[in-house]
Amino acid sequence: MRKNILVIGGTGLVGKVILRILEARNPDFNLFIGSRQSGKTTNSLVIDVTNPRTFDTITTNKIDLIVLCTKDSNNEILEFAIKNKLDYIDITKPTPELTVAYDFAKTKMPKAESRIVFSSGWMGGIVGSLVDFAEPEKNKIQETNIYIYYSVKDQAGKSSANFLAENVCKPFIVYKNNRPQKVKHFLNSERFNFSFEIGYRQVYNLDVPDLFILNQIEKIPTVSVKVTYNSKFITCLMGYFQSLKIFNIMFLRERQLLFGSSGNGDQTAFEVVIKTQDKTKRISLQSLKGQAELTAFSTVLHIERMLEGILYDGIYFSHQIHSPEEIYEALNSYSTINLKISK
Repeated sequence: MRKNILVIGGTGLVGKVILRILEARNPDFNLFIGSRQSGKTTNSLVIDVTNPRTFDTITTNKIDLIVLCTKDSNNEILEFAIKNKLDYIDITKPTPELTVAYDFAKTKMPKAESRIVFSSGWMGGIVGSLVDFAEPEKNKIQETNIYIYYSVKDQAGKSSANFLAENVCKPFIVYKNNRPQKVKHFLNSERFNFSFEIGYRQVYNLDVPDLFILNQIEKIPTVSVKVTYNSKFITCLMGYFQSLKIFNIMFLRERQLLFGSSGNGDQTAFEVVIKTQDKTKRISLQSLKGQAELTAFSTVLHIERMLEGILYDGIYFSHQIHSPEEIYEALNSYSTINLKISK
């Protein structure tokens, strides 16, 4: 039986790449594109996440799996999926919205009757799987730090830029010895040596869902995430703006323009440093085709896993539905991804 997959936000940057990779790897899947605007094909469905009256088309077309690639702050699609016992993957939620959605799903689905997967961690939620692969004895991990290299030349969607614009002046939570600490974006600079000939860069605080996932779900005591830009000037500028409270006097639209730059494509990279009592391990990953390609490929791996039919009903984070070895091998064999683990 052909599987019917609906990608809501399928006309957006990441949604388009998900559909391209899915179609190439799984020609037997029946792919539907959900968007606010009517499309040109029979598989284009008009779905507005803010208007539940448009959701009837999901049941009419007998969708098996909903992949959410657009902002749904009120969790309307999540609630619809739970009520109609449909499988669901969400790759869009920043940390505050993820925690709300996770609690919402647990409340609305006391009895598991579908598979709900939250995949909003960095680059499609693959960090948890890579941590599991590098250090299988997770109870030994004392600290995990993520370092992100972000290029303004890369293609980027609006959601992350808008999140930063809206939240750059607000504190968020990192964890040290299981104690939550409030910090702000682009402060607490440190110097980090990136792989892939990027070299030493200043890195600053960044809020991504892996902070919550690694500490609250995986119980790693100390977790932090820091970012650098491809431009050293821009990186320092962000630090100055935050330390001098310039962000506070900027209008939201001005902050959106500041964070919303998007180029024609560039590499993205991140590093994960895992510390136990007696050793340190390092995961280094580079996507030559940028964030959209890596996020989309990771999401496709989650979709394929769910459609294998061996996953029990329940609520998951994406790293919980795979074996770490499967994710490592899939990423390592992808032509535009470079992946290495050093000890």
